[in-house]
Order: sequence, then structure tokens, then C-alpha cells
Amino acid sequence: MKIAVFSAKSYDKKFLAHIPSNASSPTELTYHDFSLSLSTVSLANGAEAVCVFVNDVLSAEVLTHLSQAGVRAILLRCAGYNNVDLKTAESLGLFVANVPSYSPEAVAEFALALLQTLNRNTHRAYNRVREGNFNLDGLLGRTLRGKTVGIIGTGKIGVAFAKILQGFGCRVLAYDPYPNPEAFKDYGTYVDLHEELLPQSDFVSLHCPLTDQTRHIINEKSLSEMKRGAMLINTSRGGLINTKAVIAALKSHHLGGLALDVYDGEGALFYQDHSGDIIQDDELMRLMTFPNVLVSGHQAFFTEEALTEIAECTLRNLEDFRAGRSCRNSLVHGGRTLVRRDSVPVRI
Repeated sequence: MKIAVFSAKSYDKKFLAHIPSNASSPTELTYHDFSLSLSTVSLANGAEAVCVFVNDVLSAEVLTHLSQAGVRAILLRCAGYNNVDLKTAESLGLFVANVPSYSPEAVAEFALALLQTLNRNTHRAYNRVREGNFNLDGLLGRTLRGKTVGIIGTGKIGVAFAKILQGFGCRVLAYDPYPNPEAFKDYGTYVDLHEELLPQSDFVSLHCPLTDQTRHIINEKSLSEMKRGAMLINTSRGGLINTKAVIAALKSHHLGGLALDVYDGEGALFYQDHSGDIIQDDELMRLMTFPNVLVSGHQAFFTEEALTEIAECTLRNLEDFRAGRSCRNSLVHGGRTLVRRDSVPVRI
């Protein structure tokens, strides 16, 4: 079986190298370090499957080209599937499976790291000291103990984040249209998003999937409902935030700080070295001028444990496809998309 792997980095090659071959169906992996799109889809010709990541484009047009080229399976090595036209994939008879959960603690820990870096100005202190400046002015933070943290989305990552916050002595509020009471009950309280969570939280962290309902859930209205000086953390999907509205809230000092591991326009930038380029994204460049804004390159998942889990789950999905058996991570089947509660991405 030939598999075209797109957006492949050195670490992907290392962890995917363990996909086994067998005499009846030897596996041949072809790696492409660029993303799958309409301009690169022809490179999947001759492959039976493509293995893709978060910023690969699997629109109706791309999927049609893949199907015509003989591709029969889409293996997502990520949880998010907002970049896949599932209805078109189902109509074409394509197998599509994701990795719904991989080391939720990795993302939760990184969210906490961003929160504390932003809160305690660790990044600014590091740069100052390297220049021999040990002045503490401008580095004042807040003790987390006793503070209220709002979590939007209580899948596995949201619950893992709440568990960490409990250790800090925080009061945790949560909002999720699909509550997870059994997993969350020991760590916090479910409340209304607009009436309680946003107005009461000192910190708000996003852990929900990107859907039509959650796109720009952080907008001008929701930002105005947040407590003045509150900080916002997003390790989920960039499209959850209206960037223009966030810039306005930062300029007015209503939003006290912003930490992003994801960005709405990241597809053209993230996972590539642009240090020698003039970046044309004016909104991202404006964000990076604020002293109270942190931006990282979608790395919250990036641990050895998570990459191992991703590779192993991708392998299981591939084996299900090869064997023609039911796959618990399948997102399409029998004339309808399969977006079950347990398949909703925890890292999206």
C-alpha cells in the first residue's frame, strides 16, 4: 500500500517509521514536507491513502481529485477535522479517521505554561536578564490561588486542565453545551457562559472544537462581558477568536493579556521557518507588538508521548481500513457523518 504523507516533518518521519509492512500488502510511505492543497493534490497520484495534519486542505475539490486519483483513505494524524469536507468524503466513499485523543495532559500542561508565563511575565524577565537588566518594574503578576479560571470546553483536555488548576487552589468555572459531569464534577462547576463564566473569570482558557457554532465564540460581545483585565488563553483552534475584536480589546486595556498557541490564519505560516521573510499577515504582526501577548506555533501537543500516541492510533486506523472492518475513529459511514460525542476532538 502506498501512503502519501503531507506536512511531514522530521519528527513525523521518526514516529511513523514504525508502520509495519506485510508480504501481501507492503507499505510504502512517501513524505511531502508541504501541505496538501489543490496545487499539491496531484502528488497523491498512485497512493491508496493520504496521511494529513491540521493545516492540510481537504475541501470538496481536493477530495474529488484524490478520489479520481485512486485514493481511498484519509488518515488524520490529529483530532481536528474542521479542514475536511466530511459530507463530500462520505459521498465519494472515502474512509476518514482521526486521532480523537492524544495525551490531553500535554496540551493542558502547555495551556497552564502559557497562562503562568503571561501572568508572571516570565518571557520578559528572561529577555531582560540576558541583557543584564534585573529590574522588576513591569513584571508584577498575580497569585493563582483563589483566582477564578473559566474553561470553555470540558473534553479530555479541558478536564485535565481543570485538574491541574485544582492543585493551584483555583476556583474553576466551565461552559460546555455537551457537559461532561462525571469527569468534571470533582474539579469545578458548570455555569452559563455569558451570565457567569465570562464576567467572573480572571483567566479564560479555550478547549472546545471549531464548529459553525463555536467559530468566533470570542468576539466583540463576549470580550465586553469579560472581567476587565482578565487574560485569555487559546490552545484549541484559531478560528474560535475574532482577531480584530481581540486587538481592539487589547488596545482599550479591557483584555489584560492574550496567549495563543493557535491563530486563525496560521495555515500559511505555522510549522515553517519564516524568519527571513516579510510576513504579510498584518493582524498577527499587530498582535506581536503587544507586550502582554504571547504567540507560539501550535506546539501544545508536541511531546514524545503525544507523538507516540498519534502514530499508534494512525496505525490502528490504517489496519482497520486494510482489513475492511469497523473503525471506532471513523468520521464517515453509511450516508452520514459520524461525529459522536466520543469522537469530538480534544485537541482542536
